[in-house]
Amino acid sequence: MTQPAGVTGPVGFVGLGVMGSAMSSHLIEAGHQVIGYDLAAAARDAHAARGGIVAGSPAEVAASAGLAVTSLPSAVALAQVLGGPDGLAAGAAAPGRPGRLGRLIVLETSTLTLADKTAGRQALAESGGTMLDCPLSGTGAQAQRKDLVAYLSGDAAAKARARPVLAAMTRQVYDAGAFGNGMRLKIVANLLVTVHNLAAAEALVLAERAGLDLGLVLTAIGDGAGTSRMFEVRGPAMAARDYAQPGIRARVYDKDIAIIAGFAAELRSPTPLFSLAAAYYQAALAQGHGDDDTSSVHAVLRQLAPGSGPGTRGATA
Repeated sequence: MTQPAGVTGPVGFVGLGVMGSAMSSHLIEAGHQVIGYDLAAAARDAHAARGGIVAGSPAEVAASAGLAVTSLPSAVALAQVLGGPDGLAAGAAAPGRPGRLGRLIVLETSTLTLADKTAGRQALAESGGTMLDCPLSGTGAQAQRKDLVAYLSGDAAAKARARPVLAAMTRQVYDAGAFGNGMRLKIVANLLVTVHNLAAAEALVLAERAGLDLGLVLTAIGDGAGTSRMFEVRGPAMAARDYAQPGIRARVYDKDIAIIAGFAAELRSPTPLFSLAAAYYQAALAQGHGDDDTSSVHAVLRQLAPGSGPGTRGATA
């Protein structure tokens, strides 16, 4: 297989979950050789079925790839993927790693705190690697459609090497400048997502109680000034009261909400709408929607509406 221009060797991918599997699929379709790893055997098998190469560990990924993408659920996962004898850092420093691959670049796409990203960057630098902070804006469904926006930050030369890979799996790339600015942008974006998602749910509950046809509401409101990306992306699931296809699971997004709250508190920046909205995401978890998509805040509001009932087809509650 001939690699796309500007790419040296296979592209590594660690974390083949909802987001990672979609993004790695786009890389394969674009002609990249993708050597992937995930803790889950089923995810590794699915990667192989899509035409990917399966590695036995993150170290094996780093030993064979000039650039590795990480898509991980937590800071603990990132530390494990980077460190230890089977981590990316060990693979990047392996004596048998081909010299033509150059210094390992890790394109870190997870949503984590700035402190966690900085710690990962320092750990990789000790083995001679370079980490880029590049969180992504978009849901799992958007990832499948290659409708993600990347907020790229870090070393300029490493960013240049990473752009062909990002172009294959995202709709748009924004250069945020210095390392960490990508996460700062993502936190601001997620604050808006948190509020807009709840606003979409609130509007659709009101429309339902007003006796409006929700198909008409989605089309008419979606074509007017009142729309938002969350209304368009999650509105159909809310209207169908089916929250079982996770763009991001509510229990995973709980971590993102904590990151936003901590960042705003550190900067002493007021977030009244976000703080109010966060309570409804906590309610969704309390009502058993942890494994459902965050569109499940709609079920929380429906339960608050007299006579509406939970209406959670496909949900866990």
